[in-house]
Amino acid sequence: MITELIYPAHKLFKKQQKRAMAEAHSAVAFSFSITHEGWDINYDQEVLNLVWQSGLRSWKKRIARARNGIRNGVFPAHIQSLWLITAIAIGLHFTGHNVPFNLVNKVILYVPNHSTNWQIGSCFIAGLIVWLSICFSMRYTLKLLLMYKGWMYESRAPGSKISFTTKAWSVAVKILSSWNTPGLYSFQGSLPRLPVPSVHNTMTRYLRSVRPLLNDEDYIRMEKLAMEFKSTIGKKLQRYLELKSWWSTNYVSDWWEEYVYLRGRSPLMVNSNFYATDAIFQHLTNNQAARAGMIVHLLLAFRRMIERQELQPIMVQNMIPLCSWQYERAFNTVRVPGLETDKIIHYKDSNHIVVLHKGCYYKVVIYFKGRLLRPCEIQIQIEEILKSKQTPLPGEQQLAALTAWKRSNWAEIRNQYFCRGVNRVSLQLIESAAFVLSLDEEPYEFNMDQPELLDKFGRILLHGNGCNRWFDKSFTVCIGTNGRVGFNAEHTWADAPVMGHTWESVFIDEIGK
Repeated sequence: MITELIYPAHKLFKKQQKRAMAEAHSAVAFSFSITHEGWDINYDQEVLNLVWQSGLRSWKKRIARARNGIRNGVFPAHIQSLWLITAIAIGLHFTGHNVPFNLVNKVILYVPNHSTNWQIGSCFIAGLIVWLSICFSMRYTLKLLLMYKGWMYESRAPGSKISFTTKAWSVAVKILSSWNTPGLYSFQGSLPRLPVPSVHNTMTRYLRSVRPLLNDEDYIRMEKLAMEFKSTIGKKLQRYLELKSWWSTNYVSDWWEEYVYLRGRSPLMVNSNFYATDAIFQHLTNNQAARAGMIVHLLLAFRRMIERQELQPIMVQNMIPLCSWQYERAFNTVRVPGLETDKIIHYKDSNHIVVLHKGCYYKVVIYFKGRLLRPCEIQIQIEEILKSKQTPLPGEQQLAALTAWKRSNWAEIRNQYFCRGVNRVSLQLIESAAFVLSLDEEPYEFNMDQPELLDKFGRILLHGNGCNRWFDKSFTVCIGTNGRVGFNAEHTWADAPVMGHTWESVFIDEIGK
């Protein structure tokens, strides 16, 4: 039965099929041959145009990433301030004044001659050095300020007094942060490193946490083991941990992801994946296709904001930034099973989503002539899928159940039956999609007088029927027949706040539209 698990992930209604498969046919978009009559050139203009648009979109993203990288690298300073400092350096030099540290004259010693152009170039280099010094000074000053934790322990009750230290600290942070509008990743270089606790503190907290679970005899034994660890191998391991903390901003994040999540061999369904429901007090439409079109469009618009770094980082107290790296893997991401450990694969770009309906898989292209499809255009495609009379191939309907299986078993099946041919191509299409959309065949209901309906709503989103959620994807959007929506998310790539922020933004924009 497993050998017959070949599924048509390319299913699309006819008027979209040519565009959907343009990338697959790009290899034959242009060809030429020599005949007895001369050159014979064949090309498909539509396919070549799609390839051009795809390449253009890719280069635009690369340029935007480079620009954002420069902006984030000098934050909280502003890139435009470089030209101001350079102009000041040129003005000081040509009016007979010395630039700080006599930098211009020192640079001029290494240029071929003292012509006006070379002097201006020397002024630019001197201004660049001064500007970079200011940038990094501001950046590390902000980093030192963000290491202060005293604000966390002060009362927020009305009428309570805030200490002078915290007031002065908050003013300094706001001044430094207000120099430039931050992008999504602007604060990453200014976030303080996670400090390594001492072995003594670790052992003290450990013993405090296990005390309620152990009787007196077992607790005394645990104390002895803790003291033995502290005085023997604990010191050596602590040195290794401190060495690792010097080279990484967070000494525990990669190990946490690896050993807590990726090395787990139990099924993702129920054990790891989580879900979230719709804004249950808002029911904007009963039309499944219309709701799906709007949600897909807004999610893709949110993805574009992440790629362009137009999102503002989450700020605690409107002042303390949280780490934003997890947003990078919100879309185009999949957890690939392995025999001993899984791995997270993130695709830089994806121009399609995969729709799952009645056990059939459909590839839906989300761009047309370089622009994102509108909600009504996506809705038309969803309606065609809902009306489709296609039936699953043998084994196709139960295919997603493999992602709910034990990870080692899924890895064995993947290596054996999905390493070549149509199975490999189709699996690649699913895993490289921006996300998976599941069009369910039952309503998601909610009623204040019937709380059991909300329980059922949650169970549907958490596991469905076991084979209508692709549990390996970063998230699967689920749409009920009555237009309500929810999602099932894989936990490794990010914590719930990232998905919470994503869906909060989507719902707010949806209500606004």
